[in-house]
Amino acid sequence: MAEAISTRTVRRPAARSAKTIAADICVLGAGIAGVSAALEASKLGRTIVIVDGAPTLGGQAIGSIIGTIIGLYTHGPHRYQITHGIADDLISDLTAEGSLNRRVSMTSTITFQYDEVRLCRWIERKIEEAGIHALLGAVLVDVAVDKRRVTHVQFATRFGPVAVEARGWVDASGDASLTYEAGFEVREPDAPVYGSLNFLIEGYDAEAVKELVIKDVHDRLATRGGEYGLVRHDGFLMPFPGKNFMLANVTHLETKLDPLATASMVAEGRRQADSAIRFLKTEFPRIFEHARIRAYGNPGLRQTRWIVGRRQLTLDDIRKGERPPDAAARCAWWVELHDAKDLVHWERFEHDHVYYIPLACMVPREADNIVAAGRSVDADVYALSAIRVMGPCIAMGAAAAHSLDLAGSGSVHKIDLTRLQQRLYDNLDRTD
Repeated sequence: MAEAISTRTVRRPAARSAKTIAADICVLGAGIAGVSAALEASKLGRTIVIVDGAPTLGGQAIGSIIGTIIGLYTHGPHRYQITHGIADDLISDLTAEGSLNRRVSMTSTITFQYDEVRLCRWIERKIEEAGIHALLGAVLVDVAVDKRRVTHVQFATRFGPVAVEARGWVDASGDASLTYEAGFEVREPDAPVYGSLNFLIEGYDAEAVKELVIKDVHDRLATRGGEYGLVRHDGFLMPFPGKNFMLANVTHLETKLDPLATASMVAEGRRQADSAIRFLKTEFPRIFEHARIRAYGNPGLRQTRWIVGRRQLTLDDIRKGERPPDAAARCAWWVELHDAKDLVHWERFEHDHVYYIPLACMVPREADNIVAAGRSVDADVYALSAIRVMGPCIAMGAAAAHSLDLAGSGSVHKIDLTRLQQRLYDNLDRTD
């Protein structure tokens, strides 16, 4: 007979202190930008804690089920990789296990389709092997600031409060949460920028789908989509090689900076996904008669809040492609602004066009020990729509780690830019 399990009765103390975690660098946000920053900083010998409100690592690279890495290569017949760092290990490891497929996209660049489950495990293993402390399911509740420096941050978890003390901070939250809660200036869009809820479709005719022309779907969405409650007239349906499902990105959800409105995006996104299946089954029955939704992703929020940096990256900057003295990353992805319900605004650049993200747009002008990475950096809505994809986010994460390492206990506004760019050579100058 099994031994009885004993229990005890407890009550929350009237006064309780937070568990404290100390590190050289704290990364807020465990999406691909935050993971890149954490792993890069760990290689520099720094102690790192990475924090996220979700119960798992990976952020929207996992939760949105986008399954596609874009922005690692230039466009055109002579394309080359412009972001390295953890991207190289990720590509090598996931390709070796059959979880990553390389393809030439319709935009004449190299993209990768990946298995989210395997990427999630890859991230978890890399973080663990690096000895990085991961604090998950932790919601930011307070930020302590002293003379332009964040000193510690309080988090709420299901098992009590936690305080993190660090010398440097990476704001990879996607919403500039650290910067905002610290009381520093942030920007918000003054017009709607739409997010999406991606979903996976299974049960379609795998042979008939080879004849599907996406323009026919777009044309039918424009003329009949409203009858099904659909608002977007573009997007894509992308079968995964060797799999029995495809990724659908055909929804548009207005992003509002309100807790209840944000929560309602889940229901609205799933409603649009259900309507899209109904549309496909009715309008393209030969392919989709027996189709159904395999999985819904989390809502993707493309632009919410971002920092006010020492400089703002603009559309004119990325059009010109001039290299600034404080270049910290380079990009090639096109402008992809989701500012209308029905269509995405694209601005395509010529082949081999490369532009740069300056460090000045990654550092809040009012703070000395924060570097933003990912879609929290300072750019106008057009430039931000181009640099928020996974490739540039990996590059910005690496730049944030090296900037804070060079700053030490000093200011990220005063680091040696020559040394920084020497460290970031692969992401700034390499063309092989």
